[in-house]
Amino acid sequence: MNEKFIKSLYKTVVTDGIKAYQDLLENTDCRNATDRYWISILELYGQLSSEEKEKMLKFAELIIIDTISSVMGIFDGSSTLSGGALEFDIKINGIDTANELQDAFLEYIEEITT
Repeated sequence: MNEKFIKSLYKTVVTDGIKAYQDLLENTDCRNATDRYWISILELYGQLSSEEKEKMLKFAELIIIDTISSVMGIFDGSSTLSGGALEFDIKINGIDTANELQDAFLEYIEEITT
């Protein structure tokens, strides 16, 4: 069950997320942006070569993967939450995920990148 969840999570957050960011970066006119950080990123992205744009998107993908891994570790109890010890009881279709989500996610990343 965790495998199906992990694959769906990866597709939704990583694959579809990177595509959405790439679409926004490629198709947003800087003059239409209002957030100062987004404007800065759009300006930077517009100055990059195709190869540099690809590297920037790969870096964004790495950040997303690392963030998911950290959150999964907190949820499954294999990592601690800064500032307090909260207990989570995450179940997928009634099946406990204790100490499994982060490992399953990282194993899937290793599987698809090797």
